[in-house]
Amino acid sequence: MWHNNKKVLYTYAYYTSQWAWAYIQDIGWKRIKEGAADGCTNLFVMMNDAKASDRAVNVYIDTDLITTAYLV
Repeated sequence: MWHNNKKVLYTYAYYTSQWAWAYIQDIGWKRIKEGAADGCTNLFVMMNDAKASDRAVNVYIDTDLITTAYLV
């Protein structure tokens, strides 16, 4: 399900590979989908950029995992 124009309020990453989370406005903590290390890293970097620059994101959440996102 798409959630549009939401702020990233917090991010979190654990030291192991592909264990990253983002706290999305009105949604809460959601894990970034693992599977491809570069994909997980790229989404995590984008979530951090959204947080740092106070920009909104459009995120697709599938079974409690962030699978796709866009900076707005």
